Amino acid sequence: MSASPPSATRGDQLPLPEPDALKPAGPTPSQSRFQVDLVSESAGDGNTTPDSSPPDYTPEPPRESAPGGEEAKGRFRVVNFAASSPDAAPAESAQNGDTVMSEGSLHSSTGGQQHHHYDTHTNTYYLRTFGHNTIDAVPNIDFYRQTAAPLGEKLIRPTLSELHDELDKVRCMLNIWGVMLFIRMTWIVGHAGIAYSCIIVLMATVVTSITGCSTSAIATNGFVRGGGAYYLISRSLGPEFGGSIGLIFAFANAVAVAMYVVGFAETVVELLMDAGMLMLDKNNDIRIVGTITVILLLGISVAGMEWEAKAQIFLLVILVTAIFNYFIGSFIAVESKQKYGFFGYDAGILAENFGPDFRGETFFSVFSIFFPAATGILAGANISGDLADPQMAIPRGTMLAILITGLVYVGVAVSTGACIVRDATGEDSNFTLRAGAVNCSDAACKLGYDFSQCTPQSPCKYGLFNDFQVMSVASGFSPLITAGIFSATLSSALASLVSAPKVFQALCKDNIYPGIAGFAKGYGKNNEPLRGYFLTFGIALAFILIAELNVIAPIISNFFLASYALINFSVFHASLANSPGWRPSFKYYNMWVSLAGAILCCVVMFVINWWAALLTNVIVLSLYIYVSYKKPDVNWGSSTQALTYHQALAHSLQLCGVADHVKTFRPQCLVMTGAPTCRPALLHLVHAFTKNVGLMLCGHVRASSRRPNLKELNNDMIRYQRWLLHNNSKAFYTSVVSEDLRQGTQFLLQAAGLGRLRPNTLVLGFKNDWRIGDIKDVETYINIIHDAFDCQYGVVILRLREGLDISHIQGQDDTSAIKDVVVSVDTSKDSDGDSSKPSSKTTSVQNSPAVQKDEDDDGKAHTRPLLKKARTYKRSPTVPLNVADQQLLDASQQFQKKQGKGTVDVWWLFDDGGLTLLIPYLIANKKKWKDCKIRVFIGGKINRIDHDRRAMATLLSKFRIDFSDITVLGDINTKPKSEGLEEFAEMIERYKLREDDMEQEAAEKLKSEEPWRITDNELELYKAKSNRQIRLNELLKEHSSTANLIVMSMPLARKGAVSSALYMAWLDTISKDLPPILLVRGNHQSVLTFYS
Repeated sequence: MSASPPSATRGDQLPLPEPDALKPAGPTPSQSRFQVDLVSESAGDGNTTPDSSPPDYTPEPPRESAPGGEEAKGRFRVVNFAASSPDAAPAESAQNGDTVMSEGSLHSSTGGQQHHHYDTHTNTYYLRTFGHNTIDAVPNIDFYRQTAAPLGEKLIRPTLSELHDELDKVRCMLNIWGVMLFIRMTWIVGHAGIAYSCIIVLMATVVTSITGCSTSAIATNGFVRGGGAYYLISRSLGPEFGGSIGLIFAFANAVAVAMYVVGFAETVVELLMDAGMLMLDKNNDIRIVGTITVILLLGISVAGMEWEAKAQIFLLVILVTAIFNYFIGSFIAVESKQKYGFFGYDAGILAENFGPDFRGETFFSVFSIFFPAATGILAGANISGDLADPQMAIPRGTMLAILITGLVYVGVAVSTGACIVRDATGEDSNFTLRAGAVNCSDAACKLGYDFSQCTPQSPCKYGLFNDFQVMSVASGFSPLITAGIFSATLSSALASLVSAPKVFQALCKDNIYPGIAGFAKGYGKNNEPLRGYFLTFGIALAFILIAELNVIAPIISNFFLASYALINFSVFHASLANSPGWRPSFKYYNMWVSLAGAILCCVVMFVINWWAALLTNVIVLSLYIYVSYKKPDVNWGSSTQALTYHQALAHSLQLCGVADHVKTFRPQCLVMTGAPTCRPALLHLVHAFTKNVGLMLCGHVRASSRRPNLKELNNDMIRYQRWLLHNNSKAFYTSVVSEDLRQGTQFLLQAAGLGRLRPNTLVLGFKNDWRIGDIKDVETYINIIHDAFDCQYGVVILRLREGLDISHIQGQDDTSAIKDVVVSVDTSKDSDGDSSKPSSKTTSVQNSPAVQKDEDDDGKAHTRPLLKKARTYKRSPTVPLNVADQQLLDASQQFQKKQGKGTVDVWWLFDDGGLTLLIPYLIANKKKWKDCKIRVFIGGKINRIDHDRRAMATLLSKFRIDFSDITVLGDINTKPKSEGLEEFAEMIERYKLREDDMEQEAAEKLKSEEPWRITDNELELYKAKSNRQIRLNELLKEHSSTANLIVMSMPLARKGAVSSALYMAWLDTISKDLPPILLVRGNHQSVLTFYS
């Protein structure tokens, strides 16, 4: 291609440039001395005329005019592209100020990469936007094609740089030896046999041993307070698991009281039956005795831990004596006891009882009856708050108790199986073997007894199967066994009666569930939970009325197993998180063994009773979901937090190794809110399209030339982050101190974020006061937009008629009360999102938040939660709000309300990669906006409206974006009304340079000092673009005056070519007197794709 034909800067005809040497066209003497040189670029060789001028308006020496032209008097150069094409461009094209580049000029400006910007309408390499030759391209499906797309050639949209840049850029044994040892162990041996009984004991011991190690590890990883299993789990896994398991664990302990009391009552009723002293019948007598017993136990518990501890020591002595009494008696064979099935140790009886003989039971049903005997391992941990040294007592006591009780259970299983037969009549008529007894072939027959009449259909009263008190028969002194049963059952019941209220009290203290805080109150010097005792008493009494031990036992097995599973999982979780704070002094644990223990507990739950296990899991899950939803204000440094951090760090690093892909693009916004409480509308609207989708970072620049108070800055960081979380805003807060706003924003643009979790879009509020404030602030504001584009950010500007900043309204409050107006009208449940205590002196709400330390009733400071429910202070009298401020306050909350039926109008005029379309799509998908339909407005040619509408409908359908209507605007370039032109002229009048009315040196000096001023030549060059903004505002008022939200392509201004005042006037003109409007310009990288 040869050199391009000329393009005129104005309506006047300018001389043609030489075809082999590109020369700037100079103005006539009548033109402004501040000219705009159109730098044309060769399409043939890609060489360009070098532009060595620094950014902004820069003095340069006079240059030769083009052939036929006069001397160029301009010394300030606004550089722009001229079209280079075989066909001459219309003179009006240069007037737009954003003239299109030819293929060759694009080639040269992008480092040699050839970009084919092909216009199918005119078969030229111009991008004809709204009938004018401009670089800024309208949305086109070919921009979103892949390189090897078979259905069409991929086009490359103009880059952001091409449009924007300058041309240069222990009590466990008592609880484990409970009711099962004396009155159910023999029954288990009868059904399961010696071998399976030992397996059952070993299975339970494995579960309890692993859990004991895990309990010891957690208990030795820091100070243990009261609350037992609940405290261990909640402080390890967090309130979600802790709260759910704490409730069912407390309930399980309350039911365990009933189980042990029923076991005691069974023994008493057996004695009454033997003495012929039954009051009513067996079951009702069990209920009567059980009720009396639980009342007495309640009295001991209410008396205090000293009495309870003394009672436990006395009961332990009796229990140990009874165990020794049994083992001694088992070696003393007494002939009078043989009719009851006790023959002393005999190999035949051992062999006969070695295998199982299940009668209406299975292995796992028997296991479910026994397993509650193993639940006592947490009895010591449950009273952790009453132990002198829980870190030492819990590991030693728990592990030693598991070892000793495991050996005793195995010993009792082997002993009873070797000396007691399964069935015995207890009658003298069967004292000797009947003559001719042909059915007698068991061990008793060889010993001279025929118990063959005992069958499952016609059971006898004695033997392992039938007599729960058979250990009394085998013992040396039977009253001691009865005393042992009393001791075991009463001690276990007493331990559970104490444990359940303690656990429940700890749960209530943490205020995780509503309506139970009253049970947290303690009485006396030991802080006894008297209310919890009476609640536990009520629950136990209800289950005592069942009066069936074998029914009650399986109910609590699953609850305890769920607790054990979570304790084991806690250790695995804490080890997996690898937190530096996980340093248990108990070293005999392994994370994988703990995980295996957790899985084993879950398996055992389903094996015992699948529907009960399912019910338990549903209850735990429901409670977990509830606590997760409520988000209690606690911070316990749980392993969940540690693992979350570990995973976040690992995933962040992993993301850094993956290149960005258009399908995974998310708007990650740096929102210049200042203090988050100051611009709630900006915060809420951005939150609408970033919640659960992308990153939102609230940026706060503190402009100060003084040395920053870093402590105050850090306190504010904590306070405002807490405020965001408390108000359910999924956002981060960050602040910087700098000399001015622009420098601080540059810091944030460069340093905000981490790895791939970095902002890609800058969100600003519109500067409503730009015409009445310092014009230097406008220069700063516009330069921030340029800086964002330079950093390859997209830019979004929100404008409301009423404004955004409500900080001056907040200032009307008494700041000593720490009460923000914005918080008081917020829809969150608490009236104040700030947990700071009021200061004794007046402090600034935004600059000096207090950070307090929370304390317990006993004055001991505990871990400070990240979020603390705010205290409500009485507001001091405030000045009534005027009408404007009230409207501003109402407008600041409009995006928190549900939007009624309406529209989100998308004015997608220029293809910026799709961000202008993606943001309204994300907003419309939110619950509050679901009733709003998306309407799309595009620019087009008057004679191709139907074609352009079908093309856009095709593109939107490929993007899978629902819309209700597409409007093609063919009259964008119609001359605006005179009223609009007059308003625009009045708006920019005070910002003009008026260089023709002053001396040259004075004009140069003024332009150097005030670069924001608008030159006459600049105004003439961009006349068409200015008119377009006025016309677009007219169209917006015509079509979108009733929209809930307008999202519109933001006009771009070339840096160094368009003054700040003119660009600000464009933004003001296009967006004034409208519903809420978002001006959006992406970074011209595709954010939408129609490929899978």
